[in-house]
Amino acid sequence: MGENGLNETLIQQILEIEKQAQAIHETAVRDAEQLPIQAEQEAQALIEKARADAQEEARRLVADAQAQDECARIQAQAEEEARRMEALASDHFDRAVGYVLDQVAGRE
Repeated sequence: MGENGLNETLIQQILEIEKQAQAIHETAVRDAEQLPIQAEQEAQALIEKARADAQEEARRLVADAQAQDECARIQAQAEEEARRMEALASDHFDRAVGYVLDQVAGRE
């Protein structure tokens, strides 16, 4: 193999290296073009997750508030019933005392 054959081999190697470099460059360009798209998709996914989490938290807070309202309503109703029963018991107590006094006094 002469100098011409050596030059030809070197040229082939250089061309192959350039071809590989071009392929690497094209891959890098494609990857770089995909980065904004991928970033946008990831951002949208994060926004959707945050929105879903916020909606779930809002539903939980509303349910808690409704439960507290229901507890307050039940408590108010129970307190009203207790007052009514107390008034009724007081009335019955007064009548019972009157009855006992009448019995002791021999009025009945």
